[in-house]
Amino acid sequence: MGIEDFLGSGNERLDRQLKFTAEIDKMTSIMRRTMLLDKSRRENDAEHSWHIAVMALLFSEYASEPVDIGHVVSMCVVHDLVEIYAGDTFAYDTAGNIGKKEREDAAADKLFALLPKDQGDMIRALWEEFDAMETADAKYAACMDRLQPFFHNTLTDGHTWVESGTNRDAVEKRMAVVREFMPEVYEWATANIDHAIGIGWLNEGEERS
Repeated sequence: MGIEDFLGSGNERLDRQLKFTAEIDKMTSIMRRTMLLDKSRRENDAEHSWHIAVMALLFSEYASEPVDIGHVVSMCVVHDLVEIYAGDTFAYDTAGNIGKKEREDAAADKLFALLPKDQGDMIRALWEEFDAMETADAKYAACMDRLQPFFHNTLTDGHTWVESGTNRDAVEKRMAVVREFMPEVYEWATANIDHAIGIGWLNEGEERS
């Protein structure tokens, strides 16, 4: 059973939309490094995307500029779709991040071509806006993307930080958009970074290459 059992509708546009809908189910199989809070397993891309989309509904009052929540949520739910083909790249894996843009651009070409052109272009534009992190909406969406795994680390004994031997500098660099766009929230993050250093979840010192 699977996509080979798809029964066409006779409407080419609808069939492309339905097949795309089936294809993005693969998000549930793309595993991230972040641990679920019950520590039973790692989260998958679909869970992460859902989580940050809900977060986007909650925290806009701390943003330094007004944001369009609907637009932000749209970016949140599509921002990792390309990982269906490109795979997840761990934020603190310097070597793994080499060639990431090229892998993800190729994945975007393949994935978004499955849709009718107008919808493929629309979703790709959301993905590109998120990735560029230039608009207020994209910066806020990026804050959610950074805060969610950060928060998980604070509640899972620094799991991915400890596992990867992450340094303070690397975390602060990753959280820079939060410092810029949500300064009050970053004060909370700083307190958690200091706590993580104090109990050994994070290493003090410069980022390793």
